[in-house]
Amino acid sequence: MKKVLLLAVFALASAVTYAGGYRVSLQGNKALAMGHTGVAVINSSESVFFNPAALVYLEDKFSISAGVHGVFSNIAYQDSETGANARTDSPVGTPLYLYASYQATDWLAFGLGVYTPYGSSVEYEDDWAGSHLVNNIDLQAIYIQPTVSFKINDKLSFGGGPIYVTGSVNFNRNLNRTLTDLDGNRANVTIDASGVSSWGWVASTMVNLTDDLHIGATYRSEIILDAEDGTAEFENIPNSPLTPFENTSIKASLPMPAEMTVGMSYDFCESWTFAFDYNRTFWDVYNSLDIDFANEAIPDSKNARNYKNSSIYRFGMQYDATKMFTLRAGYYFDESPVREGYFAPETPRNDSNNFTAGLTVNLGEHLQIDASFLYSHFKEVDASYNYYFENGVAVPFKGTYKTNAFVPGLGLTYKL
Repeated sequence: MKKVLLLAVFALASAVTYAGGYRVSLQGNKALAMGHTGVAVINSSESVFFNPAALVYLEDKFSISAGVHGVFSNIAYQDSETGANARTDSPVGTPLYLYASYQATDWLAFGLGVYTPYGSSVEYEDDWAGSHLVNNIDLQAIYIQPTVSFKINDKLSFGGGPIYVTGSVNFNRNLNRTLTDLDGNRANVTIDASGVSSWGWVASTMVNLTDDLHIGATYRSEIILDAEDGTAEFENIPNSPLTPFENTSIKASLPMPAEMTVGMSYDFCESWTFAFDYNRTFWDVYNSLDIDFANEAIPDSKNARNYKNSSIYRFGMQYDATKMFTLRAGYYFDESPVREGYFAPETPRNDSNNFTAGLTVNLGEHLQIDASFLYSHFKEVDASYNYYFENGVAVPFKGTYKTNAFVPGLGLTYKL
């Protein structure tokens, strides 16, 4: 089964929310405030995502963390040669998470996570210069992850479990740069797929070298989402034998790349914690963006992407200021997986610098309020996509992109 336009939809949805390719890094307010570190940090049920092996070392019998982030993102495009320009009109995205952990015995713990690593809405202006590549998208994807954590001793533990993914997507683009109906309305296609699901898995380990020094590692498998009954709806198609476009079904295959994270945390001076995470995402699975319609009269579309593997370097600090307040700050550098000549507008991002801060307010022994803030600044890039073809002829799409995002977050942690 060929890969189709659904892949681009997922790509765009998260590309504008500050992560490499189509990955959204918003899986916990405590972790995000510390530069999205967490693979070697033992502090809450957020470890369900960051490192399941850490759950067995939590002090609380039961812990639940829930939160949401508000994503305010902006993309500005301009072609200095033609004067063409555009800005996205993006609704506020609201990625969320819910984690729970239960300490069954001294050596065994269970956890459950529900989170949204893919989910956003993005709209470019009508008939903008790149409308033949993308107009707008609306994406929702939910991960459900049961986990188990067990320790060999106080120095070593392991954790992991299956991951169930379900999602839906709606995507629109113009068919090409010029085609219109008799009234001058641009011909376009809308791709829609819902109830798409698949399975993956996560495995992790935690090593406590001392009471203050911890090392962690987590591997999350590649997950393939296959849409067997997606639909393609065409609008403003001129009545001509040369334009055989009619509503039809599609098939889709979306690869979510595997990723490996390793890191360490160190507690010092009684009140301070330093954390470092290194993440490697195996983006080379994303080779091509292709469209295959069930109606054989509609020509297939193949679009090269040729992503490369990329890395993220994360740093975080935590300070227990008082019994009531814990302060956090962090930074991470996120490499772009996009190669030169493959810079398509559904992934309008370059390398980024990301600055984070936040705090926890302890409201008694059982309840905490977690807050975070992220500012993502993508390096301005003058780039092109050289693999769009019309009538067998390459038509490069180029320009300058400026992208940034502001992301406040708020959550609650309850523990017993």
